[in-house]
Amino acid sequence: MTNLPVGQSWLIEHLGLRCVLPAVASYCGPGTRRTVIENGRTVEKYSLPYAPENTVAGHLKFALKNEPLDMGVIAAALKKIDPADIEQMVRNEPTGAFARRAWFLYEWFTGERLDLPDAPVVVYTPALDPDHNIGSLGTPSVRHRVIDNMLGVPGFCLTVRPTARLRDYQQQGIDTQARELVQDCDPAVLARAVNYLYSKETKSSFEIEGEQATGKKAARFVAALKQSASFDLSNESDLVELQNVIVDPRYAAKSFRDFQNFIGETIGYREKVHFVCPRPEDLGSLMQDWSAMSTKLRGSDDAVAAAAAISFSFVFLHPFEDGNGRIHRFLVHHVLSREGFTPEDILFPVSAAIVRDEKAYDAALETFSGSVMELIDWEMNNQQKIVVKNDTSALYRYFDATSLAEFLYAKIVETVRIDFKEELEFVAVYDVAYKAVRDVIDMPDRRASQFVQMCLQNNGVLAKRKRSMFEELSDADVTTLQDAIRNAIEQHNVERVLLDETKPGM
Repeated sequence: MTNLPVGQSWLIEHLGLRCVLPAVASYCGPGTRRTVIENGRTVEKYSLPYAPENTVAGHLKFALKNEPLDMGVIAAALKKIDPADIEQMVRNEPTGAFARRAWFLYEWFTGERLDLPDAPVVVYTPALDPDHNIGSLGTPSVRHRVIDNMLGVPGFCLTVRPTARLRDYQQQGIDTQARELVQDCDPAVLARAVNYLYSKETKSSFEIEGEQATGKKAARFVAALKQSASFDLSNESDLVELQNVIVDPRYAAKSFRDFQNFIGETIGYREKVHFVCPRPEDLGSLMQDWSAMSTKLRGSDDAVAAAAAISFSFVFLHPFEDGNGRIHRFLVHHVLSREGFTPEDILFPVSAAIVRDEKAYDAALETFSGSVMELIDWEMNNQQKIVVKNDTSALYRYFDATSLAEFLYAKIVETVRIDFKEELEFVAVYDVAYKAVRDVIDMPDRRASQFVQMCLQNNGVLAKRKRSMFEELSDADVTTLQDAIRNAIEQHNVERVLLDETKPGM
């Protein structure tokens, strides 16, 4: 006897669903219960006693009980299932948690009301089992006695599985670590460090797109970042205005695109297509539902998962001809700020961490684009324009964002522990070194600053190739200043250690 698909895998085969396969597939057969990884997917193998009743209701219940729900599969399945199957499931178990969840999900995704009375007074159950899916804060659905903790709205809902990696990131409390860094920092030092980090994020975000953020363009983007917490995702005009701020005026949009676009590269005289964006006729509805999802995820169980869901889904929708990537990274800061994950008026330069590992960024994006491309029927016409020949809307509405959340968490952890911490420390060290230099020689501010920065960049010593820039200083002067800088830094480091040792819990 061979292993047979159960749960969501069975629903895909039985209902003939054309969708991205779920990250977790379940099978029943002879042998013991075990988990294996096959071709990058998790395969859960169950022994025969786990086998569900071989009906839609049986396999749906198995999925609700044992599997992380894949929104692409569940949404497609419930729109094809005979509503009588769900009604009978509920009538058989009117107080059953799995039956009520199936009933809620059916009416939630389809918008159709089943011929059932409201559920009796029983304990509420979450629509998404926290052991299998990361959800939202949740609101009660009195009709079903279910907590609606879906990671989105019926028209736009994503999957984030609570993997061991995500659980580990959650437990690290990186937001708490950032607050501790801020709490221990001199306010003047913090203010200067933060200003630099805004500039660093702007430069890095443009660099990812192969552009330079200079002059007024950089200033406008920094100003937008500083107001990111109050940004209104429900307003198309605000998104258009943001796009206008960050792109060349010649490519400023007046509204969302009304043409088909794609992401690719020109090789010789041919276009190599990497990703096809949603059809323009679908974009208006998609953006409305994306905005509703973004609102629903306020107060999410996991701010980083919410930021990944909102920001990455935006870049996949690609509503503008230009600027989508920078807006996508802006949205990371917007969500983290509005959710209180970042300290007030602080920014984690996530783009700087991305720049250091753009291959991992591309790989994260590929987890979505690579999975949907084979389901998009498209062709390049004689005018070198993409024509999409099938309905692809659901591909962008319901997908698994787990890898994207893992990637974003990794970059946030990296930028807090490297960029944020190092910049705070650099400013503090710079201040003590600058004071030491001015105590020895009353140099002009700009010259003293140049000397200190160049020494700090070279382990406290002025590099030989930079010596000619300070011709007014004798060799003895340079040696004295270098000694003063090193002594000041050493004293600063000793004071830091003593301060750490006096903290509670040390």
